Amino acid sequence: MPRPMPTTPFLLAILVAGTAACFSARADATAELPDAPGAMHLATASSRDSVIFAGGCFWGVEAVFERVSGVIAVTSGYAGGDTREPTYGQVSTGTTGHAESVKVIFDPAKVSYSQLLKVFFQVAHDPTQLNRQGPDHGTQYRSAIYTSSEAQLSATNAYVAQLEKMKVFNGPIVTEVGGWQTFHEAEAYHQGYYDQHPNQMYIVINDKPKVEALAREFPDLYRTK
Repeated sequence: MPRPMPTTPFLLAILVAGTAACFSARADATAELPDAPGAMHLATASSRDSVIFAGGCFWGVEAVFERVSGVIAVTSGYAGGDTREPTYGQVSTGTTGHAESVKVIFDPAKVSYSQLLKVFFQVAHDPTQLNRQGPDHGTQYRSAIYTSSEAQLSATNAYVAQLEKMKVFNGPIVTEVGGWQTFHEAEAYHQGYYDQHPNQMYIVINDKPKVEALAREFPDLYRTK
């Protein structure tokens, strides 16, 4: 069930406006976000760690993190709710408690958790939009981070507090931060959606700018896919 696409210039203008609002959340749109306090540095040996990010439609969030060097795998799915084995249709009603999410598996020796946090808050989404992201509305599009360890949880809370104190964004950060949630993998047609549909208008307007921002603002982390 693909998202409905604009069919008139008026609806297209609304979609573009929503996207523009998403990318103007930073008080200084050209400024780089600060590093996390007590940043979690690169590990001394290769291993695997994971975290769940939710930041609106999972197509774009997945596309961003797939292009971060050191990320091993990214999977689109649903997390944060109580419905067992949720489907896209169910989650889209906004009644399951789940958020469209991506599970990111990464090598801490190649990319630190602190760097992933910075990418999430700087280019993957707008953390000031409550229960929405751009043109998409509902609790299933909320901003959330579900951590896999106490160290991640502590680092995330400290970083959010730092960003709030520095007033990096024009509004308060509404990101839900919590411990690990059961992750339900989304239907196969959602996986790699950005690369399968590069010319779809929704992708071009909402998600391509995020990938371009990653390449521009994180050149040392960006990798072509």
